[in-house]
Amino acid sequence: MLKLDNFKKKRILVVGDIILDRFITGDVHRISPEAPVPVLKESIESFKAGGAANVAVNLAELGVQTFMCGAVGDDYYGNFSISHLVDYGITTSAVTSVAGYRTTIKTRIIAQKQQMIRVDREDPLKDQSADIIKSIKKMLDKMDAVIIADYGKGLITKKLLAYLIPAANKLGKIITVDPQTEHFMSYKKVTCLTPNHNEAAAASGMKTETDGDVKTTGLSILKKLGSKSLIITRGEKGMAVFEKGKCTLIQTQAREVFDVTGAGDTVIAVLTAALCSGMTLLESAKLANKAAAIVVGKSGTATVSQEELEK
Repeated sequence: MLKLDNFKKKRILVVGDIILDRFITGDVHRISPEAPVPVLKESIESFKAGGAANVAVNLAELGVQTFMCGAVGDDYYGNFSISHLVDYGITTSAVTSVAGYRTTIKTRIIAQKQQMIRVDREDPLKDQSADIIKSIKKMLDKMDAVIIADYGKGLITKKLLAYLIPAANKLGKIITVDPQTEHFMSYKKVTCLTPNHNEAAAASGMKTETDGDVKTTGLSILKKLGSKSLIITRGEKGMAVFEKGKCTLIQTQAREVFDVTGAGDTVIAVLTAALCSGMTLLESAKLANKAAAIVVGKSGTATVSQEELEK
């Protein structure tokens, strides 16, 4: 296995939906007199990159030269999201500020370490494909890999994919995808897809309950898409890795699961960085599996560092 120091030499472009994760944390000691609901006394408000932005932050934490391509609203939270990414050393020149669009925010209310409710603010995003494609054209040839992080918020369109995947393949770039069901069958001839078992089941119309189900479903998806590989993440059951008509099951490395938020972002970030550094698919998947085990033991939208992986 290659040293993780090789990550620092790599340049990876993340294309996808930028989300801002907001956490309001406090304690509950009474019920409201206005309605039968708990009253939270707020102690901490914090923000973290979410969605495709969290994939970018994961890469940056690994030492990868990271470039973010996406869209935010021309508002306070959009500007905050961009500055937050810049703080991690991420290049944001390909992030578009869209007038009249509100930045997507997921607010989680947490009391005594338990999530009480999640409040989502998301507006329909008008097609930004023309601007996104224009930005990608300026930098694609300089990248070692492209990650498409599709969270179904409107950034990823068939028009964008019709340009991006063939263009990246023509340049010989690694293409990895964290897919949504809507565009699943458009992700043909990519290097690797990393759906979770629910997404794989929904996209294929097949079961993913048992090991046998997962093997049958994964091989069917891989054949239909004509992609080089596929990894189905299975939560506490680990991963199923598909390549060249074969399936390898990898057991989870997690000892304690505290919060699964963002684990998929960590998987695709570590996987892609490892593939760029010359590791095999199986080596890369095993490293990503170890990384996921680390982040699920943390609270909130978490990342893994080079030092943690080395340990």
